[in-house]
Amino acid sequence: MVVNYLSIALFITVALVLGVIFVNGWTDAPNAIATAVSTRVLAPNFAIWMAVVMNFAGALVMTYFNAQVAETISNIVSFDAQGIQAAQVALAASLFAIVVWAVAAWYFGIPTSESHALIAGLTGAAMALGGLNAVNVDEWLKVIIGLVVSTIMGFFGGYLLTKLLVLIFQNIPRRKANKFFTIGQAISAAANAFLHGAQDGQKFMGVFMLGLFYNGLADKTGNGFTIPLWVMALCSITMGLGTSVGGMKIIKSVGMDMVKLETYQGFSADLSAAICLFLASVFGIPVSTTHTKTTAIMGVGASKRLSSVDWRIVKEMIFAWVMTFPGCGVIAYVMAKFFVAIF
Repeated sequence: MVVNYLSIALFITVALVLGVIFVNGWTDAPNAIATAVSTRVLAPNFAIWMAVVMNFAGALVMTYFNAQVAETISNIVSFDAQGIQAAQVALAASLFAIVVWAVAAWYFGIPTSESHALIAGLTGAAMALGGLNAVNVDEWLKVIIGLVVSTIMGFFGGYLLTKLLVLIFQNIPRRKANKFFTIGQAISAAANAFLHGAQDGQKFMGVFMLGLFYNGLADKTGNGFTIPLWVMALCSITMGLGTSVGGMKIIKSVGMDMVKLETYQGFSADLSAAICLFLASVFGIPVSTTHTKTTAIMGVGASKRLSSVDWRIVKEMIFAWVMTFPGCGVIAYVMAKFFVAIF
């Protein structure tokens, strides 16, 4: 009976983790290629398939060499307060809440952050078991730092890079400059997709390892897990498959509706976001790829004039970001309480 319960719990946990990763690739990954599509540097179908490959590579390669982001996520909360069975149920509840939140955001075309939803869902479910004692404050501080730093670096990086490029290329023929920006944006869009996989792929690998841990199939070594190659490959493939479903709604909201970009501006936004994501990944700080990319686009638009940015779209995005922590957290808290009570 115990074996059957563990088998069912493991199946549900793995299915939900893979479901969340798939939804992330489906709804979050398109942000990486949105500007390259909007400036017509890349055709939508080609851009999506490029994102598939680069998301897969980023999740696999970066995790193999540096898994600090996964370590941070796996330690951000504790589900141990009420025993292994309650931990399994609460973890499953947090993942289900994330899927519900992400699909709702996709339906309305709002690029809400899957990273914030993941953190909110895990925190809400863990608090349903152990209250505030379930939260690791030191690891949560990394999230707050990432939120602030990615906002500042994204916005001002996009703003300053655009200003700098205008200064450098002011005396260069437009056709020659555009060739450089076209190639540069294609490369930086690929880098964004790679780093999306590196950031978000690792976050969900951390959750995957938690699921294995609470089912007795993984051991912690020090502060984190040694992630097996098969877990890296499975999560990477799942994210790639999710990306292949597409995401034109998100591309339209981020790359087309929020601000109209020229090629050099798209290059500035992509390069700024890529630099921020790379630094965050190296230092093990979990940041939102959506948050970083959209603030970079805002900065680029603002460098021309404030009216270039559709602040109505910006307000909708900020509202979605602000609501993610309490919204997804409360859903996960209620679902964890309910599921633990009935199971």
